[in-house]
Amino acid sequence: MVLDDPRSILITGASSGIGAALARLYAAPGRHLVLGGRDRRRLDAVAARCGAAGARVETRCQDVTDRDAMAEWIAQTFASEPVDLVIANAGISGGTGGTHSGDTTVPPSESQDQVERILAVNVSGVVNTVFPAIREMQKRPRDGDRPRGQIAIMSSLAGFRGLPGAPAYGASKACVRSLGEGLRGLCARHGISVNVICPGFIESPMTDVNPYPMPFLMPVDRAARVIRKGLARDRARIAFPWPLWAMAWLLNALPLGWTDPLVSRMPEKPAAEH
Repeated sequence: MVLDDPRSILITGASSGIGAALARLYAAPGRHLVLGGRDRRRLDAVAARCGAAGARVETRCQDVTDRDAMAEWIAQTFASEPVDLVIANAGISGGTGGTHSGDTTVPPSESQDQVERILAVNVSGVVNTVFPAIREMQKRPRDGDRPRGQIAIMSSLAGFRGLPGAPAYGASKACVRSLGEGLRGLCARHGISVNVICPGFIESPMTDVNPYPMPFLMPVDRAARVIRKGLARDRARIAFPWPLWAMAWLLNALPLGWTDPLVSRMPEKPAAEH
């Protein structure tokens, strides 16, 4: 199933990073963008640029961890105009930033408070976006081979192997990757396409705070183009850049005992959000 020219698109985490870049890329006359984020100032700035490009834009400051509010927002959006593409992009990382609440029972890479917040945003936030969208898309009548809708889930190459510098972040991305890949086969029976996006290091607020080398760091606008191309081709997994994807795949495939000495020397990841 291919939906290469979505006319109505909903994006969470659209106030910065990949979400903002995707909004700018898709912005065009005749296209409707529904943008969610938590930073009103940045969200309005993204909306203004998209509007200047000719798109019709709606925004909402929305916490993706609020299940009822997310369901209401998505249902209202679909009632106003059926959405072709939903991109569940909102996410945060932990690492050395944030509040540790005096938790000294574990090494300080991610405190229990951070772990709970990361899982709430990166996992529950995706669930709160995807499942209401599936319910609404199922209401759309079938139109030949055209899909009822398309859902993209933002995972990460960090989800292919647990890393000591950001264990909860990697776990959250592994979770939504597996969820998305499972939903792809299930939703295909109902005419809904599901794609999983697994970027490497992308220039964004999430990587701007990283104090360590980031191999194959990619400009965010280029990453958005790769994602859009992959979605237009309905690729099940959009993993890039390929050298880093190959390294992530190899780390996942090799025995843990072989790779532990390498990953144990990796630095911790500071806190940030998409």
